[in-house]
Amino acid sequence: MDKIWSSRKRWVFFGLPFTFTEYTLTKEKLLVDSGFLNKKEEEVRLYRVLDLSLTRSLAQRIFGLGTIICKTSDKSLPILEIVNIRNSKEIKEQLSALVEEERVNKRVSMREFSGANDFDDMDDNNDDTSENL
Repeated sequence: MDKIWSSRKRWVFFGLPFTFTEYTLTKEKLLVDSGFLNKKEEEVRLYRVLDLSLTRSLAQRIFGLGTIICKTSDKSLPILEIVNIRNSKEIKEQLSALVEEERVNKRVSMREFSGANDFDDMDDNNDDTSENL
């Protein structure tokens, strides 16, 4: 497993990595190891990531940190937050590129479905024809 990026969750104040959560990014998956006495390891395959967003509170911006929120199709981990990491914008862009690359490699396509509101014009036309009958 070749690590592309690895970092510890940091405290917001002073940006120090005194926590027991470590994030690791490889070409195929994102791993989250947490805990001190009771260890927990979670992973999300990159092709399962549906959406990425970045949030940065005032305190996070002051200390050069950010939180990446990954919405996934994984049933055990539908939302994964990579909390209080340095260079969050660059890491998000790198993660986004790896997600797209992994989707191409696995031949996974993401189909977006249109909502019911997209067919309002059709409903109006159907109502007009039903009145004429």
